[in-house]
Amino acid sequence: MTSHDLRSQLASLTTEAFRPELAGIDRLPTLDIARLMNREDAGVPTSVGAQLPRIAAAIDAIAERMTRGGRLIYAGAGTAGRLGVLDASECPPTFNTESGQVVGLIAGGPTAMVTSVEGAEDSGELARQDLDGLKLAADDTVVGVSASGRTPYAIGAVEHARALGALTVGLACNAHSALAAAAEHGIEVVVGPELITGSTRLKSGTAQKLVLNMLSTITMIRLGKTYGNLMVDVRASNDKLRARSRRIVSLATGASDEEIEKALTECGGEVKNAILALLADVDGPTAARLLEESGGHLRAALAHAAP
Repeated sequence: MTSHDLRSQLASLTTEAFRPELAGIDRLPTLDIARLMNREDAGVPTSVGAQLPRIAAAIDAIAERMTRGGRLIYAGAGTAGRLGVLDASECPPTFNTESGQVVGLIAGGPTAMVTSVEGAEDSGELARQDLDGLKLAADDTVVGVSASGRTPYAIGAVEHARALGALTVGLACNAHSALAAAAEHGIEVVVGPELITGSTRLKSGTAQKLVLNMLSTITMIRLGKTYGNLMVDVRASNDKLRARSRRIVSLATGASDEEIEKALTECGGEVKNAILALLADVDGPTAARLLEESGGHLRAALAHAAP
């Protein structure tokens, strides 16, 4: 592709559109620029809202595969890739996911998290190699993320995953994108031209973060990783999270501090098990067995424990 062809492609994208009315933004007072930016950002949730049926359909499909042992894998370049890595890295402490259950792939590898890796985003073959390194299976889900919707790395990941029978989702910020077309579930959150022309880490990045929040969080709700709106699968890996674990057990059970400490100790610090032990009045091993029989769903385990 010639540089002229590439410029023509970029010029046709909503995310790359130039806004003449903002050509003098650098002359405005700082507060006025902040107000402009804030107004721009305020429209992002509405754009996400327009895609909620597609997002929900993707989540249900992802949860079904993950129930069978599948993984959730994000693939993107630049800001999109970093957002995927961020979302994946926050799942273990928040939902106690197993290592490798939620994965973020960024074009160029870990180095690209902090440094631009030239040419990495232009390689669909690199995406295929990265997915092959994970030994992709049919129960896995690959979510390609790209603001433009034309990034070869994201498209290559989705195309390769689909060919292998995995579930595919394409998240873009332009309508009629190649990425959404390549995926079984296309999600196109059109937020419009950026405040700074082509700087898709702004509204587009915010939109992608909101959608990724939904994909991982609601999937984990469907998998039984929460009890109501409580993070009952939280991994207590530091003092803050240990304190949060005790508070979650307290909110779920109303038990005394002494009862909570006893239950957590007996359950090896597992919040969900401790809640079940207290609410069902069973011991730690019984709580663990009931949860295993219920696929990790606390409400189902409580129902089975009821007289």
